[in-house]
Amino acid sequence: MNVGITRSAGAATADPEGKRVLLAEPRGYCAGVDRAVETVEKALEKHGAPIYVRKEIVHNRHVVETLRDRGVIFVDTTDEVPEGELVVFSAHGVSPAVHATAAERNLRTIDATCPLVTKVHQEAKRFARDDYDILLIGHEGHEEVEGTAGEAPDHVQLVDGPDSVEKVTVRDEAKVIWLSQTTLSVDETMETVSRLREKFPALQDPPSDDICYATQNRQVAVKAMAPECDLVIVVGSRNSSNSVRLVEVALGAGARASYLVDYAREVDPAWLEGVRTVGITSGASVPEILVRGVLDMLAEHGFGEVQPVTTANETLVFALPRELRAARH
Repeated sequence: MNVGITRSAGAATADPEGKRVLLAEPRGYCAGVDRAVETVEKALEKHGAPIYVRKEIVHNRHVVETLRDRGVIFVDTTDEVPEGELVVFSAHGVSPAVHATAAERNLRTIDATCPLVTKVHQEAKRFARDDYDILLIGHEGHEEVEGTAGEAPDHVQLVDGPDSVEKVTVRDEAKVIWLSQTTLSVDETMETVSRLREKFPALQDPPSDDICYATQNRQVAVKAMAPECDLVIVVGSRNSSNSVRLVEVALGAGARASYLVDYAREVDPAWLEGVRTVGITSGASVPEILVRGVLDMLAEHGFGEVQPVTTANETLVFALPRELRAARH
């Protein structure tokens, strides 16, 4: 997505201090987040407030607070939703047990699970049916991991990073496969896989890549610009796995410093002292208005020249859940 910022001719010479911003493209909303947020907005239009959402629809403070102001009630469990009411399941997915609980309470449900997460759920069910041990690489307690593991709790074992590999045991080393949370660091995931394969040489790979295309694209863009950056600012929330990973990727790729902020007001001017090049990106659940706020703040501090760093063009769009699709005439 090119947001229309181009490098003005002679900008580098026009700025005596040589200050500039490198703006990662792609950044921000992925197709799954776009679909999930639109799902809640359309549900509000169709059914009116209040509607309930289990967990945060996406991991972004601004999005959640904006929807809450419009009458969305966020709950941790379906037990908190009054019987018969409408509940939307978040983009991160839920386990079959959550669907069952909702049915018992006669809740009307709309499932906003990202289709790429649903794909991992289907893989877990398929390999559980074939009686594989499934090694799920991901972060303990993350909603996506809980949903995927819930598809086959007797077959799934969580592997939380390379250091946890030594504790993994399996029933049959010839029937082991790894799957992963979709929002991880590609590099760290492959390091975990490498260690697992040392321990279990017959370890099988997933039928297709589990790490989301958008997560990978945002990491690639950050890697491209980080070596030139004195500072990389990642716009995103602390409970957003893919946003946190972008900070780690920036530092690993050569940025001298990197910080995660929800809003422009959280940028500490002290971070800009002695800095000539600032990189900006945003996590996959971050609306562009928040990036604009950081760009405006940086412009006030002399960082007016903005150069896009484009490493991919994203065109993927997911259809809304069937309950919200416009009727065909």
